Amino acid sequence: MFAMIFSFAKFQITSGMQMVDLQGQYNRIKSEMDKAVLGVLNHGQFINGPEVQAFANALSAYMQGAHVIPCANGTDALQIAMMALDLKPGDEVITSAFTYVATAEVIALLGLTPVLVEVDPHFFTIDPTALENAITNRTKAIVPVHLFGQASNMEAIMGIAAKYNLYVVEDNAQAIGANYTFSNGVQKPVGTVGHIGTTSFFPSKNLGCYGDGGAVITCDDQLAERIKMIANHGQRVKYVHDVVGVNSRLDTLQAAVLLTKLPYLNEYIQARQHVAAAYNEGFKELKAIVCPAEAVYSTHVYHQYTLQVKNGRRDELKKYLEAQGIPCMIYYPIPLHGQKAYASDKFPMGSLPVSETLANSVLSLPIHTEMSGQDIAEVIQAVKSFF
Repeated sequence: MFAMIFSFAKFQITSGMQMVDLQGQYNRIKSEMDKAVLGVLNHGQFINGPEVQAFANALSAYMQGAHVIPCANGTDALQIAMMALDLKPGDEVITSAFTYVATAEVIALLGLTPVLVEVDPHFFTIDPTALENAITNRTKAIVPVHLFGQASNMEAIMGIAAKYNLYVVEDNAQAIGANYTFSNGVQKPVGTVGHIGTTSFFPSKNLGCYGDGGAVITCDDQLAERIKMIANHGQRVKYVHDVVGVNSRLDTLQAAVLLTKLPYLNEYIQARQHVAAAYNEGFKELKAIVCPAEAVYSTHVYHQYTLQVKNGRRDELKKYLEAQGIPCMIYYPIPLHGQKAYASDKFPMGSLPVSETLANSVLSLPIHTEMSGQDIAEVIQAVKSFF
């Protein structure tokens, strides 16, 4: 039975190395996971079963007491978060040009206007100066994306938001488990610094389920109540609908998976950081690439290990590595302002050179919790041999 339940992971298996080894991770906690999934199958409460609230409570504790509202996926989390802010059609929402499409997609879907701005060339996160320069009298919110595993400069962003009376929604799909340190030494979990945080539990994420899943996170009691209503058809009481809502929930099986994996999240992060440190050491003499930079204000949980390849050789390196059996990925080959769906005269191609340069030069290497020393050595040797 469980071979069938977990057969999804096999499609990621190829001969040799993988970008993400979900089945290897499952095998390490197989007995716990099988028990958790079988428990759901036995009690049969597949929607809103007890594991859903148990997971929400456990993640809340992990996030230092913030409210956690589970939902169906990370994109829904972003949509619900913005719906909770009661923004109006035409309101402007500022976000990064260099990110996955879901961030801008939700803004546009709600009839809001996405304003795409430049990112920091070292950290790949939104540039606070570019952000402030983009603010108009129609700006109502900022969506910083904590790309590849570390936080945006949230202290600067929250200062700008306070100055202009703007909401901040953190897109924390890739950095759950990271911590932000303010200049006064205070630390907060990434995703709890802004007015609302959102995250994804897509299987390949640092905390991933075995299907789709997401959550909205906030430290504001009133926003939490509104978010809960919106995620549940706009109702507090069944059949009494106070606001327009959606139907977005984390199913019980996925909650059981996440509840089982959450105690291992810090261990998973440490494993990824170990791989990243080994890569950094192995590549330190190479002048043709730039290793990921770590900001002083954020820990890096390395959802991705993303190089910048100089001299226009990114695609050549990718082809070489794949020929050596080393998987690699480009996140993301086209910045949002270069996408037909989000093209605008306000930010034509050529207007955001950092994002465009990154799109043409970044390459992500394998990094996951199950990588062996031999795997790491093979990646390092393959990259070095190319140059």
